[in-house]
This record gives sequence, C-alpha cells and structure tokens, in this order.
Amino acid sequence: MASIAVCPGSFDPVTYGHLDIIRRGAKVFDRVYVAVLNNSAKKPLFSVEERIELLREVTRPFPNVIVESFHGLLVDYARSKNANAILRGLRAVSDFEYEMQITSMNRVLDENIETFFMMTNSQYAFLSSSIVKEVAKYNGNISDLVPPVVEEALRKKFASLASRENAANQSNEKLT
Repeated sequence: MASIAVCPGSFDPVTYGHLDIIRRGAKVFDRVYVAVLNNSAKKPLFSVEERIELLREVTRPFPNVIVESFHGLLVDYARSKNANAILRGLRAVSDFEYEMQITSMNRVLDENIETFFMMTNSQYAFLSSSIVKEVAKYNGNISDLVPPVVEEALRKKFASLASRENAANQSNEKLT
C-alpha cells in the first residue's frame, strides 16, 4: 500500500517554511497532496487559484507532490485521496495546542488517518505568511523568506492594491 499524505494549509502565501515541510514530507511519503483551503477565519491576499498556481510552480521539483484545493472536512478530502496520513508543520510550542485540538477531532472523525508533525527547520521557526505579507506590504526584504516567484507575486499584488487605493482616494477628493 502506498503511503499518501495530505499537507493542508491556506498558504497565503507559500513560504520557505511551508516548502521545508513539503520537501521533507515528499521524501517520507510516496505521494503528498498539498491541499489549499480557504480559511474563513482569515482574509486572504491571494485567491485560491493564485495560491495553487504559486504552489505548483514552487513544488515542480518534487514529482510526487500534487497541489489541489478542497472544501469541507480535511478527513473527507484525505479519504477521497486514499491518504493514510495528514502532514502538519510545527514552528513552536505555541502551535502545538491548536494542532492537538485539530488532530484529536480528526481522529474522532477517522481513526485510520494518522497525523504526522514535523518541526520546521529552525531558520524558519519565526516565519508565518502573515509576517511575510506585513513586511512585503512595506517593501521590506523578503527574499530569504519566500521563493522568487512568490516575492514577485507579492510585489505585484501590493502595487495593484496601492494603485487602487490611490485611485479611490483621488476619486474621494474630487467629491469633496
């Protein structure tokens, strides 16, 4: 039986920390599905389609990695892929409590799907997509945090948002 893992996340945007877990997971499992979800608790910068495109680009070197999106329960998606594992990255102890709750619920929903935690490389322990977006928004150097294609996508996205904001401000000034 092939070992198949699902690596879920919002990946908004994908960082070198995410890639560290995906790369290492691809060495351990025969197939890894990187499952992009739209977390309703977060306001994403990139659409699901944009995130999938970026992830496919940066995971191209890993032939056993497949990038898709999903809706609904993670265990249902994992079952649909015949996955026997969920792969999650941990940055710090603070991640553990949240991940333990999710893992416990997934175990109740399907006891045949195991969750595997990987500690991220220590150089990425501080890294989150939120931090990357904040630094990129103010034109900070993010070249050590995300792949070049993601850095470029962030620059374009923030330039576009700034352009729209400037146009809206100019329009409002004309009304007053």
